[in-house]
Amino acid sequence: MDRVVRTPEVLAVIPARGGSKGISRKNIRSFAGYPLIAYSIAAALQADLVSRVIVSTDDDEIAGVGREFGAEVPFIRPAELAQDDTLDLPVFEHALEWLQEFKDYRPDLVVQLRPTSPVRPSGLVDRAINILLDHAEADSVRGVVPAGQNPHKMWRIAPDGQMQALLYVEGILEPYNAPRQKLPPVYWQTGHIDVIRTDVILDKQTMSGDVILPVRIDPAYTVDIDNLRDWALYEWLVRERDLDIVRPGKRTRPWPEKVSLVVFDFDGVMTDNRVWVNQEGIESVAANRSDGWGLERLLEAGFKAVIISTEPNPVVATRAKKLGLPYFHGVGDKAATLEAYLRKENILSGETIYLGNDVNDLPCFPIVARALAVADAHPDVIRQADQILSKPGGHGAVREVCDMLLSRYSQVE
Repeated sequence: MDRVVRTPEVLAVIPARGGSKGISRKNIRSFAGYPLIAYSIAAALQADLVSRVIVSTDDDEIAGVGREFGAEVPFIRPAELAQDDTLDLPVFEHALEWLQEFKDYRPDLVVQLRPTSPVRPSGLVDRAINILLDHAEADSVRGVVPAGQNPHKMWRIAPDGQMQALLYVEGILEPYNAPRQKLPPVYWQTGHIDVIRTDVILDKQTMSGDVILPVRIDPAYTVDIDNLRDWALYEWLVRERDLDIVRPGKRTRPWPEKVSLVVFDFDGVMTDNRVWVNQEGIESVAANRSDGWGLERLLEAGFKAVIISTEPNPVVATRAKKLGLPYFHGVGDKAATLEAYLRKENILSGETIYLGNDVNDLPCFPIVARALAVADAHPDVIRQADQILSKPGGHGAVREVCDMLLSRYSQVE
């Protein structure tokens, strides 16, 4: 008679308190188009071995965002467990005890996914879970990367002012003078993932236990956000580097091997989306001179560009003629106009990119190879774009795209 093997019950917990001091409201602050917490929720939901995903928070707004992106929020964490100095253990004890008491639910394993480490490689969660499942002797698995600094070359300064080596190595007289290659490899624990047996948390009252195994992570994915400088750096990493990461939305398309055409919206891209109206009803807008200079260089380098705008005002035509660009304005169906233009000019959609800012640009995004959004684009556009620029519309966004293309591609014969 075949023995039935029970599938382990795996609970993913995303701890996210509301009172962050370093970056206000960081757990729901937009990170590359999505709330920071959404990346951890996505990592849990997309894992094959995770049975249930909950957010543990003391904050109603975070709870709402958690539910929006697919997590359960079955309780609001007590305020005394959401202080600056609150440790992980009481937070997880509370979650597990609440679920057991009120939902009659006790998982076999618990996965901790910290929101401040949003850049996770695809498959990491399942890989870490499998390591623990395959090693009955282990209490937990923890994500690690090679350490950037070797502690064997670190020092203490004694009360008398003398330096003392932090660590010694058997067989190496002076490890602090030894080549790095001769020293034992060391690893830095990251916030990407921890997988712990539930019994270890509830019975042994520890978040790691005695036997801890590593899940090794490529250091390219090392992200731990503590301040706004970190935020900007890691947003750039997510947008610019072709890392295979778990994302809350659709998979970002890479830059095509060749770009032949750049399609620009007008209002909110070449302008800041404002309009001035005088007493005669004549409208005017503001354009950025650096955008014009960037476009001039782009055209000289062999790229083509076109403006497609729903705005019927003749200011679109005037500006396009000034820039030397073909244009379509007063367009009701941007996608149809774009497809017709590509056919007429015999340009491949796979060699076309698009820069937009509002929801009427969204139908064009699937047509092109890569879709870009200005920094102040509509939230729906930011979530659908393959890349979000650092500049807002009318304040250098077009120039940013031009410079980006000129640095990535050379089309001068």
